[in-house]
Amino acid sequence: MTDPVIALVMLGILVFTIMIGFPVAFTLMALGVGFGYYAYFQAGQAFFDNRVFYLLTQNTFTVLNNDVLVAVPLFLFMGYMVERAGVLDNLFYSIQLALRRIPGSLAIATLITCAMFATATGIVGAVVTLMGLLAFPQMLKAGYDVRLASGVVCAGGCLGIMIPPSILLIVYGAMAGLSVVQLYAAALFPGFVLATMYIVFVGVLALVKPQLAPPLPDHLVPQGVGDQVGEPGDVHHVPVAHERPHRLRRGHPLVRPMPVERSLGAVHAARRARGFPCRADHGCLISLTQP
Repeated sequence: MTDPVIALVMLGILVFTIMIGFPVAFTLMALGVGFGYYAYFQAGQAFFDNRVFYLLTQNTFTVLNNDVLVAVPLFLFMGYMVERAGVLDNLFYSIQLALRRIPGSLAIATLITCAMFATATGIVGAVVTLMGLLAFPQMLKAGYDVRLASGVVCAGGCLGIMIPPSILLIVYGAMAGLSVVQLYAAALFPGFVLATMYIVFVGVLALVKPQLAPPLPDHLVPQGVGDQVGEPGDVHHVPVAHERPHRLRRGHPLVRPMPVERSLGAVHAARRARGFPCRADHGCLISLTQP
């Protein structure tokens, strides 16, 4: 086979194995060893005398002996811990709650969340995947244009390349022999400038063309304790502190009915009597689980 044919066969095998769910790392290693064995094969040579095995062990030791590349799995682990702890979900909801009155609030909250999450993990795919599952359906439900919503998620996810800690900058610094610290210092300011330009563009676009990013409907606007309005005798379902109101539904085991005429002072007094830490001027959601 000619070299172009071999390259196409390698690409086809790579795409096929990834699509069937085989791990990418083992796929790339198997392709390298398999086609490397084919490239260095000589007739009458013993199986393990092929040069590809020497190159495999030598390159593996070189990578493991590189102190800079040790940061890559540590940053991956940090991003995994942040994702599993639900920090990204809470961050997106908090920013959405703070910007709920601004045009294009969902898109702006998505960009800010992507920029802040990029400081925890430098992987583009992780940010795009998580925000695609978290923010993209919310924007479509709010009536956002599909092109704008997908563009915001992709643009915000790509900020992980620029904003430290970027895995790409670590690998580039290790391969090129450059200081990773200097690369981080050079990419930090442009990364945040790019994120700011994205936010300004989305805000201006939402003002000029409101049909692309319409205001949030009332049933999608996050409601806090100060936003709940009702007549005496009405019943509000107040979620506990570690849950958000948009995830709870009537009949949820953690939701208890609370009459509107009960003042916040009485609620805080009841919480303090049960040993819960509570401040009278605290404006967060009430975490009282009994009426």
